[in-house]
Amino acid sequence: MRTTLTLDEDVAALLRRARQSRRATLKEVVNEALRQGLRQMTAPTPPSAPYQTRTVSLGRCLVGDLDDIAEVLAVAEGENFA
Repeated sequence: MRTTLTLDEDVAALLRRARQSRRATLKEVVNEALRQGLRQMTAPTPPSAPYQTRTVSLGRCLVGDLDDIAEVLAVAEGENFA
């Protein structure tokens, strides 16, 4: 297949270096790079380990009944609640 590509300068520089180091043609280097890149892009990603949060003891509840908002606010604000 014949096509025309416009390459960014950094990509063109990398291709030039790869051609020189491998002593290969532009076609060979581009095809190899595309094969490797496309394989990597389309490969399924391995599932990551689920994140686990460590448990921490918060101590006992300082309020007897959390349904009593007045008592909860009094304890939170430092008032002595009887």
